Amino acid sequence: MGGRKITIRESVADSIAEAAWFIESKGLVATAEKFSDSVYDFIEQLTDLRLIHAPCRDPERSMMGLKCKAFKKKYTVVFFETEKEVIVCEFTVSKLIKW
Repeated sequence: MGGRKITIRESVADSIAEAAWFIESKGLVATAEKFSDSVYDFIEQLTDLRLIHAPCRDPERSMMGLKCKAFKKKYTVVFFETEKEVIVCEFTVSKLIKW
């Protein structure tokens, strides 16, 4: 889509896996797979060069140059972007980010 490289930190992959495991533990195996696929598809959409992403509203993350994007209103993807790369730093529940 955008041609930029995507780098996902190990902690982000673990967070996505934990959320999917929680869904799966409720007996929703297919839903857990769809959830993790949709998260990775969402992250892939961040590489589009035509889009301009706003900095995080959280002052600490904003000062570090990080950008935040809501995923399904409940989760937040925190990332750093350059012209050639998108580095995903956090995948967290939106309520845990205080601003």
